[in-house]
Amino acid sequence: MNLPFFVYGTLRPGEINHDRFLRGRTAEEQPGLLRGAVLYEGPGYPYAVEAPDGEVRGELVTARPEAYEELLARLDRLEEYVPGDPRNLYDRVERPVVRDADGTAVRAWVYVAAPAVAARLRGRGTRVESGDWRGVR
Repeated sequence: MNLPFFVYGTLRPGEINHDRFLRGRTAEEQPGLLRGAVLYEGPGYPYAVEAPDGEVRGELVTARPEAYEELLARLDRLEEYVPGDPRNLYDRVERPVVRDADGTAVRAWVYVAAPAVAARLRGRGTRVESGDWRGVR
């Protein structure tokens, strides 16, 4: 099953990586909300850190079926995600995301801070209180 992607940083429309990675490869992009995570500032890009009390604003992106496998591989490379690698900055996880349009929850891929990065951010990172990267940029 091809899951949509939830993007909350540089892959959002109008951000630096949207055109490079998503343009022409998506069937639909719509606003959404990831519950159970908070947002932290990174070096030019944000990290979603799993936390029971938070929300992160972003877009739910559905890839065109013929572009799905290529897009998944490209996003894994962008996020430097390798399954099981303890050096990952991000882990790709399946999480429910609420669509703004109708309030329904959809299972989606989300790149969240890997455990070591999340621990460091919780200890001394700068949290984006609004949960919206656009408020920082």
